Amino acid sequence: MTAPSSIDRSIDLAVRDAVGQVVASLTRWCGDLDVAEESVADAVEAAVAEWRLTGLPDRPGAWIHTVARRRAIDRLRRRERFTQRMPLLTASPSEPRAFDGGDERLPLLFACCHPALAPESQLALTLRAVIGLTTRQIARALLSTDAAVTRRITRAKHKIVANSIPLAVPAPEHRAERLDQVLTVVYLAFNEGYVGTEGATGHDRALAEDALWLARLVAEQLADEPEAIGLAALLTLLHARVGARFDGDRIVLLEHQDRSRRDHAAIADGIALVELAGAIGRPGRFQLQAAIAAVHGEAESVDRTDWPQIVVLYDLLRRHDDSPVVRLNRAVALAHVAGPEVALRDVDALRAELEAYHLFHAVRAHLLRGLERHDDARAADAEALARTANDAERRLLAERLA
Repeated sequence: MTAPSSIDRSIDLAVRDAVGQVVASLTRWCGDLDVAEESVADAVEAAVAEWRLTGLPDRPGAWIHTVARRRAIDRLRRRERFTQRMPLLTASPSEPRAFDGGDERLPLLFACCHPALAPESQLALTLRAVIGLTTRQIARALLSTDAAVTRRITRAKHKIVANSIPLAVPAPEHRAERLDQVLTVVYLAFNEGYVGTEGATGHDRALAEDALWLARLVAEQLADEPEAIGLAALLTLLHARVGARFDGDRIVLLEHQDRSRRDHAAIADGIALVELAGAIGRPGRFQLQAAIAAVHGEAESVDRTDWPQIVVLYDLLRRHDDSPVVRLNRAVALAHVAGPEVALRDVDALRAELEAYHLFHAVRAHLLRGLERHDDARAADAEALARTANDAERRLLAERLA
C-alpha cells in the first residue's frame, strides 16, 4: 500500500477537525441532519479535489462550511417544503464566523449515539457525520458493503428525525448512561482500527487515530467526567504500542515485542491521564482498563511486568464489567501469577460463552503449551484459525501449527 503524501495527510487532518463541527452547525441552521451530512460530504469531496491542486486554505473549516451551505440550499430548493423553510434560512444565516464560534461536535456525537438507534447504526453514523469517513471507508472498516452502510446511515438519520432526537449533551444528572454509550461507540471505532476483524495488515492505523482523536475531544470537553478521560488514556496507551505490536503485516506477540519501538512519550501522556481520571474518585471500566494498559506500558519486559497488580485490577474491573472477555483476559494475567493449570481451569469455564471467539481458543492453546500438552494445543490453535478472518492473525496461527 502506498503511503499517503504529506498534502493528503494534511487534508485528512483538516477534514477530521472540521466535518463534525460543520455537520452540527448546518443541522442547527436548516433543521435537517440528512441534508447537512450529505451537503458536507459533497463539500469534502470538492475540497479534496481542489486542495490537492492549490494546497490548504487559511481556514479549511470555513471553506468546507461555505461550500456545504451552498449545497444544502440547493438540496432544500429542490424540495417542496423549501418555501416554508426559506424565511428561517434567511433570518438565521450560518456564516463561517458563526461556525467558528463554538464547538458543536460533542452534541452531534451524543445524537449519533442515541439509544433509539441500533448499535451498528450508531457506529456507522458517528464515523460518517462526526469523523467524516466516506461510505467506502466505513464499509471497509466494518466489513460491509457500500450499499449496506448507506442503508444503515440513512435509517439512523431518519430515526433521528422521527424521534426528534436533539443535538445536545444531556444535563449532568442524566448524562451517565448516555455517556457510556458514546464512549463505547468511540472504543468500538478504535478497536476496528487497532484489531481489524479482517484484512491483510491486521490493523487500520488511520481509523485508530481518528477514534483516538475523538476520544480526546470528548475528554477535553467533559473534563469533569473521569470515564471520558479514562477512555482517552486507554486509547493513548494502546496506540502507543502499535510500533512494537506489528512488524509490517505481521503481528508480534507481547513476549517478542521490541519495546524500544513503542511511543514512550505517548505512554507517559496516557499514564498522566490515568492519574488525572483517578484523582476525581469515580472509578469505571475504561479507567480500570487504562490502568491495566499503563502497567503494561511501564513494564520493561513480560517477565518484569507487575502481573499480581494486573490481576487485582481485573478483579476491580469485574465489578464494572464482568463480561466473559474480561474474565478471559484476567486468566491470561493469572497464568503469570498462579501458573497455566490454574488459568486453564478459569478459561475452560468460559467455553459455553466464548466457543465462537477465536481468542478463546488461542489462549487455551498458549496455556496448553505451557503444560506441555502439545497435541491439545495444536487442536486449539486449529480451532482459533478456523474462527478468524484477520490475515495477520491467520498467518501467526498457521506458523504455530507448522
